[in-house]
Amino acid sequence: MMPGVPDVQTYMLFGSRAKTTLPSADEALPGREHRPFHVPTTHEVLGTPLEGPWPEGTEVLYVAMGCFWGVERIFWRLPGVVTTAAGYMGGFTSNPTYEETCTGRTGHAEAVLVAYDPSVTSPEMLLKAFWENHDPTQGNRQGNDIGTAYRSAIFWTTPGQEAAARATRSAFQEVLTGAGRGEITTTLAPAEVAGTFWYAEDYHQQYLHKNPNGYCNHGPYGCSLSDRALAEAKESRLAVTGLRLPETEAHEA
Repeated sequence: MMPGVPDVQTYMLFGSRAKTTLPSADEALPGREHRPFHVPTTHEVLGTPLEGPWPEGTEVLYVAMGCFWGVERIFWRLPGVVTTAAGYMGGFTSNPTYEETCTGRTGHAEAVLVAYDPSVTSPEMLLKAFWENHDPTQGNRQGNDIGTAYRSAIFWTTPGQEAAARATRSAFQEVLTGAGRGEITTTLAPAEVAGTFWYAEDYHQQYLHKNPNGYCNHGPYGCSLSDRALAEAKESRLAVTGLRLPETEAHEA
């Protein structure tokens, strides 16, 4: 355990203190007006601003797929990603702390902000990593981590991201069904409905870079999206944005 840092395993492992029912706005913890802890200005791995500003044209997608430690590492390793950050999203409590979120009384999920350059990568490629590196059928849990804070979710900020999220979800459900897996429980919603992304504490940011042997329960589990499914998802996104695939790509798809 790091000095001055809560024993996170007390809160994380096996869901010993987690709740599996989301609170209403009236039941949620009230939160506070100001952030009660420090957040670093620079990404420990990428060297980019954690809270912006980012280069013109940068787009942001928010994902939740269980403990944010492993999730953030998955995305900071991808080409085209400008920055990532761990945080809390989808609930009611303003400026929540990690300990509050783990009680289940904030309504937030552990989430990761992914800022990316759309000229280098795409929502489809980011969502491929999302679907393939966690089990989106587990509801309010991910492996040994049990509670609403560990639910699966995608919160988009553009119509194109929404189209990609819905198309890849449909395609991945076909993959899961063919493999005898269950129904996807991932929440799909616009970020403006999910609410503010509240940055997590300093020690959570790029946690697995600072602690390479730290806890992580993410990685491939035998189900993947085909190139055809990704091409079809891209076509759906471009249709929404009023663009079309180049003829060569459309023919190959």
